[in-house]
Amino acid sequence: MTTTTSTATPEGSLHSRLKGHLKDLHLPTVRESYEESARRAEREHASYEQYLLEVVEQECAVRRMNRISRLIHESGLPLEKTFETFKRERLPRAQNAQVSSLLDGSFLDRKENLLLFGRSGAGKSHLLCAIAHELIQTREKRIRFTTCTLLVQELLIAKRDLKLARYLKRMNRFDAVFIDQVGYEQQSRDEMEVLFTLLAERYERGSVMLTSNLPFSRWDEIFKDPTTTAAAIDRLIHHSVILELNLESYRLEESREQQKRSKEQAQSSEETHPAASEGREQTSHIQHKSQNPAAPKTKKTAKKRRKTQ
Repeated sequence: MTTTTSTATPEGSLHSRLKGHLKDLHLPTVRESYEESARRAEREHASYEQYLLEVVEQECAVRRMNRISRLIHESGLPLEKTFETFKRERLPRAQNAQVSSLLDGSFLDRKENLLLFGRSGAGKSHLLCAIAHELIQTREKRIRFTTCTLLVQELLIAKRDLKLARYLKRMNRFDAVFIDQVGYEQQSRDEMEVLFTLLAERYERGSVMLTSNLPFSRWDEIFKDPTTTAAAIDRLIHHSVILELNLESYRLEESREQQKRSKEQAQSSEETHPAASEGREQTSHIQHKSQNPAAPKTKKTAKKRRKTQ
């Protein structure tokens, strides 16, 4: 008598083994979604290849979202300074087109610098942060944001601890180092020396994104030495895109708009509720009279004096 051995695998055991393999392969999204996708594939009579493509695309989409989230966290960029909160209509048409051309990230591939100059309050930091956010989210570029003041302090600490070479090597992992507010504060000669060291290290190895309220003609105020100043400028502009943001302070514009809105709201309120406005005027008049009770008494006293005379 021949005994037939069943090769059917219980469904529970099948799912358990499959989930175990997916865990070993580090495919958490596939592990969570493959059953639902399988039921949908059965209903829609999808092929095995279509089903496989769907679960793999879900895994890739989630991994990309997680990767972008890590890159944004690693960058240190202000989260609120994006194109959603920047008024691009303030920019001249030619400059707006230039900003759009930068968003493909090719200047980072060419190791070019992006230098943004302009008066205080023009929106330099906001615009450059918005560009950086876009490059991370659409091109998955690695960008490190820091202010000039904090950067030179980190460089000085690394130099003091004899770890400057290690620090510079770590910075080389980024596609761009974003240095904000260069020239806003007076720096010592030691601070400017380590900043120059960083710029020299980045030259033709990686991009520098930089904002400053000082034109190059005044950079001797930053580096204190004509030779160092010339060398720093030379390295920055050799492969660079330069933008000048000569706009009125956006803070001043917002203040004017807020005052205008408040005035319009007050006028609208008076037009909608004229009785309330008249009541406020009468109340003000009564309060004024009550604050000056001596005035009518003075008239009466004068009349009495004339009669007595």
